[in-house]
Amino acid sequence: KGTIHLFRKSQRSLFGKLTHEFRLVAADRRSWKILLFGAINLICIGFLLMWCSSTNSIALTAYTYLTIFDLFSLITCLISYWVMMKKPSPVYSFGFERFEVLAVFASTVLAQLGALFILKESAERFLEQPEIHTGRLLVGTFVALFFNLFTMLSIRNKPFAYVSEAASTSWLQEHVADLSRSICGIIPGLSSIFLPRMNPFVLIDIAGALALCITYMLIEINNYFAVDTASAIAIALMTFGTMYPMSVYSGKVLLQTTPPHVIGQLDKLLREVSTLDGVLEVRNEHFWTLGFGTLAGSVHVRIRRDANEQMVLAHVTNRLYTLVSTLTVQIFKDDWIRPTLSSVPIANNILNLSDHHVIPMPSLKAADNLNPVTSTPAKPSSPPPEFSFNTPGKNVSPVILLNTQTRPYGLGFNHGSAPYSSVLNQGFGIPGMGATQGFRTGFTNVPSRYGTNARGQPRP
Repeated sequence: KGTIHLFRKSQRSLFGKLTHEFRLVAADRRSWKILLFGAINLICIGFLLMWCSSTNSIALTAYTYLTIFDLFSLITCLISYWVMMKKPSPVYSFGFERFEVLAVFASTVLAQLGALFILKESAERFLEQPEIHTGRLLVGTFVALFFNLFTMLSIRNKPFAYVSEAASTSWLQEHVADLSRSICGIIPGLSSIFLPRMNPFVLIDIAGALALCITYMLIEINNYFAVDTASAIAIALMTFGTMYPMSVYSGKVLLQTTPPHVIGQLDKLLREVSTLDGVLEVRNEHFWTLGFGTLAGSVHVRIRRDANEQMVLAHVTNRLYTLVSTLTVQIFKDDWIRPTLSSVPIANNILNLSDHHVIPMPSLKAADNLNPVTSTPAKPSSPPPEFSFNTPGKNVSPVILLNTQTRPYGLGFNHGSAPYSSVLNQGFGIPGMGATQGFRTGFTNVPSRYGTNARGQPRP
């Protein structure tokens, strides 16, 4: 008989976990369309790779990499559906939205790596240009173009749609935008199609297909095989230029940077928060993009001791929630008091205690309410104080003041007793001089080491 282990969780393998999550996504009917397009995409990629091998065209290979990128975009769309189904967990307290960002970043980086591979192969072909067979070149071009456009326009890919609009424009988009303005100046009805800027994925599909059509015509007319290599370089450069801004944008999101377009709005909201009633200081603010369109942030707010924590928290959250959807606000009360002055042990050869009066000073707070470490009021409901002063503790030693007798100490100064109010207001000072002694020993009118004592005997 085997041993029964109570409360033991079953350990799943990585493949088992992936299978479980895939079943979770496949249970949604919206995912069936994506899975169908993914299966067709794999078949299309298989045929295109065979035609690339038969035609010996590197330009068609570069265009086929765009179809492989479409497969990555479909996987990203599935991950987006999976993220919407998952809820935050103790491990992923902010949710799983960053998986979308990681999927977009990985897809764009892989597309750029494919473009670099095409550039490397094209450089080798310039040294020895092989013969290109145009039998299936044009067929493969139109098959890839039709499938890419049909995939991009039929499926709403939320992550890539957001990145294509939020990222900076590529050089291909800028040149096409300049050309579109000229065309729209002649035909104003085309402004809704070409302006303000075209979809970068549709644009690169059309531009790549146009380059392959030019390649086919030049090879058929003049047997100019080098144009195939030139078209491959053009498609690779267009791919790299289109994917690079998206990689930069998604990479900044992964690095938890603050989006540049919201910095001005955040500064305005923080200034409004700092002027709220009871708020003394706003510090340690940090805002970053959690996912596409989701801004997270944390801020520390120091308030007055008599302010209402819940009221201030509600006002701060109400101001920042208009821009920051996931917000963490930590409230600190201004719980600190001025450090009390206490004396240190005095050697007998320095001061004669019989010549002085001992006046006990009452403590500012009850000793039971003080924290022995920081000498601040200990409140279990409030966070620890922001500053810890180097104070001696909760027991305040008596302060020793001089008596009313006046004794010269050989320097010609009149050392008399100081009023009690001046002692508290100005510190321990020497009457007649106005200078305040430092807090190194806590005493001012200590007899000088050199001079004469009270009996006129010379002091060593």
